[in-house]
Amino acid sequence: MRLAQTPVWVLGEALMDCMAQTDGSLVPHLGGSPYNLACATALQGASVGFIAPMSTDAFGQALLDHLQANHARSLLPRSALPTSLAVVQVHEGQPSYGFYREGVADRDYQVADVVALLEASPPGVLHTGSLMAMPPEHHKVLQIVAAAKRLGWTISVDVNLRPRVAHDVPAYLQAVREVAALADWLKASDEDLELLGFAEVSLANASSLAAHWMAQGCSRVALTFGAQGAYLQVGDAHAQGPAPVVDVKDTVGAGDTFWGSCLADWVLHNTLNDTRVASQRVHQTLQRALVAAAINCGRVGCQPPDVATLDAAL
Repeated sequence: MRLAQTPVWVLGEALMDCMAQTDGSLVPHLGGSPYNLACATALQGASVGFIAPMSTDAFGQALLDHLQANHARSLLPRSALPTSLAVVQVHEGQPSYGFYREGVADRDYQVADVVALLEASPPGVLHTGSLMAMPPEHHKVLQIVAAAKRLGWTISVDVNLRPRVAHDVPAYLQAVREVAALADWLKASDEDLELLGFAEVSLANASSLAAHWMAQGCSRVALTFGAQGAYLQVGDAHAQGPAPVVDVKDTVGAGDTFWGSCLADWVLHNTLNDTRVASQRVHQTLQRALVAAAINCGRVGCQPPDVATLDAAL
């Protein structure tokens, strides 16, 4: 009898990235860090559910269609509120964002409804982070994460700070720390670490930086350093490697693709509660994630590879 696959559920924003063009026009692309991660994880063959509601507007329909085309599913009823928007300007390959997040569909959910979903499912991985850790949304997220932990779910957090969106940056950073404190598995970028006040943020110092999160209770930590590469620690085992050389179109969704690859690798190898097996795969897991992110960077917008493309590239 085939075992049921460990679910990966994602709580976060699903929005339209409106990409600024040189003529001043905006071109919409499907986006949102957790949404991108859900697609990236599902493309690697994992069973993925997206928790935040999709709007009934045209953008919401496009987000839902793409999610399903990537073999993930939406878990909550759709919302009559509009789809959240981000205006993205890319300079020398690096995106900067402005967000429109009030009265939007992906924030139109109740804690009790999400907890009921968690209770009705076998425990798996609950992923969150990014804009969901921003006040006041983090209050709902903290309640959901705490309930999930009581139910035996493994908590994944991508810090993914967006300080330009915050009205009160110190309060935002404190909220992020509160959400991250509940993480079992955590990803952070070099920019995240610098904003959180860490010193000597570099790949060469990654093991010391990871030690903070491991001491806080994480069993798996990934730290990314852009073109320098990334560091991955699972239990006492760790690996680091450079980013593959690629003709970079842009870096939108690179971190989401990286972490989505890690999550898929762990659940597909049944390592959810087996750090020993996951630690033995730490080099393979990191290499898959680095190559997946590199493939994404070679494409315009967030376009994570599917498992066949990634396998072929490796």
